[in-house]
Amino acid sequence: MRLLHVAVLLLSAQLPAVFAQNTSSHYYHKFYDLESKSGWGPGYALLSPSWSICASCSSTSSTVNWYRTTGNSSPALDGNSTKHHIGGTRPYSDLLWNNHLIGSFSSVGFPDYNNTLTNGARNFIYDVYFYSTTTSYAQAVEFDINQFTGGKSYIWGHECRIAGGHEWDIYNNVYKKWVPTGVPCWPKNNAWNHVVIQVQRSSAGNLLYNSISLNGVTYALNTTMAPGSTSWSGITINYQQDGNSGMWDYDVYLDKLNFTMW
Repeated sequence: MRLLHVAVLLLSAQLPAVFAQNTSSHYYHKFYDLESKSGWGPGYALLSPSWSICASCSSTSSTVNWYRTTGNSSPALDGNSTKHHIGGTRPYSDLLWNNHLIGSFSSVGFPDYNNTLTNGARNFIYDVYFYSTTTSYAQAVEFDINQFTGGKSYIWGHECRIAGGHEWDIYNNVYKKWVPTGVPCWPKNNAWNHVVIQVQRSSAGNLLYNSISLNGVTYALNTTMAPGSTSWSGITINYQQDGNSGMWDYDVYLDKLNFTMW
């Protein structure tokens, strides 16, 4: 989802992470180590400058190529990380991996035929560690939480621009544009980085971007945006790697990817 950026002024403050989880909620579920589980599909190439899914691309093509391998013992935090690779020749092209958690094609056993979980859940936490020896080669790395309910599309998109400027952007669903937050994003190279993203579907039916945490430093966003539209129902998550101007090959390892909802 490499889209145009628009500037906006946000009030971002450093503060401890405070996002109480209601474990007694009927909609509470926590999924552990999702990076090592099935359900991520083949990967989807997004070619510049439209960044729409390339149906004719293959994982071994020259324009953009990619692979994903599980079960890596090093580098790893728990002895089982997942490696994601992107390369190619088409500048600024991206690779998206998507996992259906709730609803049709659920990878975790929650088809949610009556849309009970899909419609009821309002709070989400995406918690993951990532590692790269060539962090500077990434134009951006992206972590998305997606909820599709009641004809509304809630895509809480978060991208850490690296070659693109070391700043977190969030996604505007209505205008389909990335919005700079003013929050810095300087992940460590050759070391594990810990990202925690906290979002909410508000009682008014809007997207609420609560906070972003990188390596223990949390920034409150408290930013509200309107949803888009959809005909599908379900809850999914994305992980994406964006290529830079030279489309230099780079790898990112993910570990301990946990997702919480209630």
